[in-house]
Amino acid sequence: MNFITAGESHGPELTGIIEGIPSGLHIDVDEINRALRSRQGGYGRGNRQKIEHDKVIITGGVRHQMTIGSPIALRIKNIDHKHWSYIMDPNTPANSFNTLRRVTRPRPGHADLAGAMKYNHRDMRNVLERSSARETAMRVAIGNICEQLLKALGITVVGYVQSVGKIQADSKMPLNVKEIRGLIKNDMRVIDADKVEPLHKMIYKTRWAGDTLGGVIRVVANGVPAGLGSYISWDTKLDAKMAFAVMGVNAMKGVEIGDGFKAAHRFGSQVMDPIDWKKDKGFFRDSDHLGGFEGGMTNGMPLIIKAAMKPIPTLYKPLKSVDINTKVIKKANIERSDVTAIVPASIVVENVVAIELAKVITETFDGSNMKRLKKQFSDYRKELKNF
Repeated sequence: MNFITAGESHGPELTGIIEGIPSGLHIDVDEINRALRSRQGGYGRGNRQKIEHDKVIITGGVRHQMTIGSPIALRIKNIDHKHWSYIMDPNTPANSFNTLRRVTRPRPGHADLAGAMKYNHRDMRNVLERSSARETAMRVAIGNICEQLLKALGITVVGYVQSVGKIQADSKMPLNVKEIRGLIKNDMRVIDADKVEPLHKMIYKTRWAGDTLGGVIRVVANGVPAGLGSYISWDTKLDAKMAFAVMGVNAMKGVEIGDGFKAAHRFGSQVMDPIDWKKDKGFFRDSDHLGGFEGGMTNGMPLIIKAAMKPIPTLYKPLKSVDINTKVIKKANIERSDVTAIVPASIVVENVVAIELAKVITETFDGSNMKRLKKQFSDYRKELKNF
């Protein structure tokens, strides 16, 4: 299974193609759109979220709400494009009018300068339009299709916010996806509801200071059987693939599996998960410090993947930069932005984890047809239980 996305932040639309979804999977478009709305929510977002009302349009691979095995083609229109049609027009030569929004002062922390140097762009809008986190809307749509596939196999995934700035908001760190979903029904998507107001105050103060905030995201997956991934080669390890996918999300600067970096400061006896067995469930672990992975494979425990998101680089009190044409030192360019995008980022990270799980399942089992896949997956669960 693989996918590709295309489109610019202020272009007419985002496009996505996902190949390898089995035939016979019922697709709930409303569920995809709910995920897209969740990605646009959260306290601390900018004004663009008042303009965009993302909805997916399926143009291939689904018939009568059922996948047919061919590539699934998706579109998400950028409503804000109407304000940028001349600036982003692919068919009109550059002129003095449609280059008014030229970007020549790179923003520290963004792809602007490195991207312009690599592709030899004198207008860095060519870089920022694609490097923008707007692209993640399509990854959420693709990821939700994968979540619907996983749900049909008894696997559930959720992502939420553990902390924003210096405020921790996850005192319980639960492992049950259903429990987590019941607790994060607030606009900060945090477990500790009593931290919502302090978070609002911190974000409000940060906004007026012209600054931004990052945070930590935690993703938990339930129902994942042991043995997905492999220990045989470095590039077949599923935890490595998870880390790769999560680091591919905009602004992520660190990934942890289970206890992550904390494990490096503990004794082995405090980190390894004791193995247990019961007749009605087979092998399991008494704890989950390793986040459901051993030797690059799932071990049957809940998966725990954490991501550290840096503060958004676009600052309304911009840092020093240099104009790439005049070489004059100036303040960095300012583009419309958020104070923090940690809430939507938790949705995005949840969905890229779902994509990687769907990939490994359709590679491990016959992923051409849902009925066959369900049977093979069910038989595999029984085999593990009786091992």
